[in-house]
Amino acid sequence: MRVFVIGYGQAGGRIADAFIEYAKKTGQNFVARAIAINTARADLIGLKNITMEDRILVGESLTRGHGIGADNEMGARVATDEIYTIQSEIDKRGTHQVDAFLIVAGLGGGTGSGGAPVLARRLKKLYEEPVYGLGVLPAKDEGSLYSLNAARSLMTFVNEVDNLFVFDNDAWKKGGESVKEAFIDINDEIVRRFGILFGAGEANEVGQMVVDAAEVINTLKGGGVSTIGYASEQIESNGGFLKKITSKKKSMDNLDSVTRITSLVRRAIAGRLTIPCDVSTAERALIIAAGPPKELSRKGIEKAKVRVEEIIRGKEVRGGDFPLVKGQHVSTIVLFSGVSDVPRIKELQEIGAEAQETMKEVSSEKEKDYKKLLGGNDAIKPLF
Repeated sequence: MRVFVIGYGQAGGRIADAFIEYAKKTGQNFVARAIAINTARADLIGLKNITMEDRILVGESLTRGHGIGADNEMGARVATDEIYTIQSEIDKRGTHQVDAFLIVAGLGGGTGSGGAPVLARRLKKLYEEPVYGLGVLPAKDEGSLYSLNAARSLMTFVNEVDNLFVFDNDAWKKGGESVKEAFIDINDEIVRRFGILFGAGEANEVGQMVVDAAEVINTLKGGGVSTIGYASEQIESNGGFLKKITSKKKSMDNLDSVTRITSLVRRAIAGRLTIPCDVSTAERALIIAAGPPKELSRKGIEKAKVRVEEIIRGKEVRGGDFPLVKGQHVSTIVLFSGVSDVPRIKELQEIGAEAQETMKEVSSEKEKDYKKLLGGNDAIKPLF
């Protein structure tokens, strides 16, 4: 699946940059185009893999290239003012070989959380290709303002994209570790999962069960929030050569391959998801097994599909393989699309609702104080 990756804001730009690095290391070509958009020049300069001409500074007349902090209302305003400039930059790079757009943004700050939904809305009007979002939620210790921004942005973003992948920093940050210290590992976790999801259909080797762009798009149709589970196991080696499982019988080799795939799928479901949730509420699911062709089992994938069909609310479960001739691991991802029971999102919704009530109360108190002030001095008149 060929994806146009757009990193919006600081976190989004870093993740888009990590996508390019991952594609180079693995020799994959699922990234059709990649750009980074930001209001802070320093953040753009700090990127390592996205070319300079693909780093786009916006809002310079307002920010002079210094960014907007955590003001996501200004982030939305900048995106609205600059939307034709951004659109022109995307058009220049061409979209004729693109299967989908992926807008990546951290939802706790200002530039990405405010601008990403605005850009998504514009792209959906202009292009037939699906527009997906990847929203990164702030950790709880980043402060209430970041949580409030995330609550606002999340509800807008999910309505503007064809499907929203969510990654929760709070579920992945190690104890005592700051987000700045953790972001490299977190970004690696993100791109590893999406590298398999989007890279499967671009494999040079023909698999037993091909996963193409249509399979991914059909799994993500219907919108809502999606999460991805991942598990991996290193293949035993001997002197740098892949070593077959101890039994010499082909039937036993096949049995072990089936067991490995089904076991990895179980681990992917039970392990850390990109955002913790009740996967039984998912509408659709997609299983992908990646690794050396001889280590992939069609029967294993089929058995795993049956298992997932028993778990999720919907009945659409797709599956396939991603052959990697030089791979040293067998990995599986499980994409759960349209999940509805996500505790972290409910928590953010509550934060947003409480903040709105607090703002109403503050506004009401100010109005009362103002009326008292007017009542105590007839000479004071309202300006308007």
